[in-house]
Amino acid sequence: MQIIIGFFSGIISGMGIGGGAILIPTLTLLESVDQQTAQGINLVYFLPTAIVSLIVHIKNKRVETKTALVLGISGIFGAVGGSLLAVRLSGDLLGRLFGIFLLFIGGYELYKGFRLRKNRPQ
Repeated sequence: MQIIIGFFSGIISGMGIGGGAILIPTLTLLESVDQQTAQGINLVYFLPTAIVSLIVHIKNKRVETKTALVLGISGIFGAVGGSLLAVRLSGDLLGRLFGIFLLFIGGYELYKGFRLRKNRPQ
């Protein structure tokens, strides 16, 4: 099961969506891994998949270097703050917050899809 989870998370990561959206829920729901451990696994998993994806996207000239550097550097500070916060929260609360985040993102994507469909010429 873990190979299948890793494979599909890798596909999503390669597309730039973020494999954690699949990896974390499947680890917690199907593999009974606690939330903090699942997020830690996701962080380790992210490194090689991000490097491979980045190489492919750079090769295809799909990366704006200046924007990526600004986001990367500011993201480091956010990652430190988020990590410090995550280790202080209970696994249950962290799981609920992650679920709310995924619902928000899913709702936003549905809204965008309906809006694009509505504005498409017939």
